[in-house]
Amino acid sequence: LEDYLETILELQETKTVARSKDIADKLNIKRGSVTGMLKKLAEKELINYEPYGYVTLTTLGKKIATEVERKHVFFKAFFQDVLKIDEETAEKTACQIEHAMDKQVFNRFKAFVEQATR
Repeated sequence: LEDYLETILELQETKTVARSKDIADKLNIKRGSVTGMLKKLAEKELINYEPYGYVTLTTLGKKIATEVERKHVFFKAFFQDVLKIDEETAEKTACQIEHAMDKQVFNRFKAFVEQATR
């Protein structure tokens, strides 16, 4: 779910709106899979979605997507700048770990890294 929200946020920021085709292309999945997930996200009131229309984030959906994006950016920078991991591996690993770490642990980890790297 978070990957979809993050993708929709990115598309809204770069293209103003998100379409199911753009989401499928960005996530490298089939359009049919996207439609099913968009329906689930709409049921959870995380997106505004009508078939064949544009997809936009609700306030709650944007809050979640922004938090996921914040984790992603932090982890990618940490892997690249501190651990000296190549960009492709840093990107892939950041994408995996951003979903696994809860907010409290992330905030403590971030504070620790910021303190350690001063």
